[in-house]
Amino acid sequence: MNPWTVIVADLRHLRWVAWAVPLLVAVAVAIGVAVSAQERALRTSSARAADDFDILIGAPGSQTQLVLSTVYLQPEAVPLVSGAVLKALGEDARVAAAAPIGFGDSVRGYPVIGTTADFASRWGRIAPSEGRLFQAEQEAVIGADVKLALGEDITPAHGLAHSRSPLGVETAEERGHQHGGNFYRIVGRLPALGSPWDRAILVPIESIWHIHGFGNGHAAETAAIGMPFDAKHVPGVPAIAVRPKSIAAAYALRGQYRQGGTMAVFPAEVLVSAYRTMGDIRDALVVLSGLNSALVFIALILLLVAMAGMRRRRYAVLRALGAPRRYVLLAVWLQSVLLLAGGALAGLPLAFLTARVAAALIEASTGLHLPVTIGAPDLLFVLVLITLGSLLSLVPALVGYRTPVGTALRG
Repeated sequence: MNPWTVIVADLRHLRWVAWAVPLLVAVAVAIGVAVSAQERALRTSSARAADDFDILIGAPGSQTQLVLSTVYLQPEAVPLVSGAVLKALGEDARVAAAAPIGFGDSVRGYPVIGTTADFASRWGRIAPSEGRLFQAEQEAVIGADVKLALGEDITPAHGLAHSRSPLGVETAEERGHQHGGNFYRIVGRLPALGSPWDRAILVPIESIWHIHGFGNGHAAETAAIGMPFDAKHVPGVPAIAVRPKSIAAAYALRGQYRQGGTMAVFPAEVLVSAYRTMGDIRDALVVLSGLNSALVFIALILLLVAMAGMRRRRYAVLRALGAPRRYVLLAVWLQSVLLLAGGALAGLPLAFLTARVAAALIEASTGLHLPVTIGAPDLLFVLVLITLGSLLSLVPALVGYRTPVGTALRG
């Protein structure tokens, strides 16, 4: 006898169950999978954003804040490191390249970052997708997500780290803090990097110093920009990005600049600590979502047991007509497995959609591009849930299997 005839008839008779049970299972599964996918995407994107920062050197203070302010452009005041350090790094044989990074100003909500053209091209790794790199103090290149046009003139505003305008909007407060008489002309746009630097406006560091009355870092006040700088005229900078020539050189530089009034960090080390914390939070959330899924499954099994009890007379009639007990067992079990497995599988696209919505909110807040994917761990999680659900589905099936025909008919 074909059990699917009975299964289809039961599902048609109780349509609300056929929809409600998979929906509840899908929601429970989506929560657990979305948490795991979101944490994995955040870990990947944050590590990618730090790839261009082998070593960061700054003034003594919080290593985490130095990384957040420099790599992820989180607005926060940090102490300045002496310009003499920048001069020394430019002459150090262990250094392949070094670049100052200055921040604080903004234009229409986009942070203005002072640096060198070499760093703007990430030491020659990338080229502008439009236009060219800046070659003079009054020129700027913009990130891929900056909603400004090439050839447009912009005026920076000072000191709005904690009250920046919405991206792309010039507020009255910003206009009141603009550096009057100073402007940049946008000459290029960088390709998308998937990091907060996609929302940055990059300008020569000399222009930042000039605007704030510190000269341009060169002895003769020449029109040249970039390395080398003159230590006697270089103002302090919030951070210096260093590209060492070798791994041994990297550790030597970090050891040297961890003393003498400076701080040197590998951003990857700071991220490892952050990942450990994120991992602990993720584990706690996964455990909670697992408990939530277990409670949902148990509640649904109880519902299916009640449904099997409601249909016991129908199964008793089938038994009386000659259907063996194993037929009733198989029909009830397959029906329960179909509902639970269907909901678990439907939870995967729901989890992806949930994770993408969360990623969009994080991207809007931080500028990090989060590549959300459903990976093998997520599929394994769903497979385990389906397996456990299939075992639990034996409970309502055994209820129908063990009920005597006479008792069911009299009931």
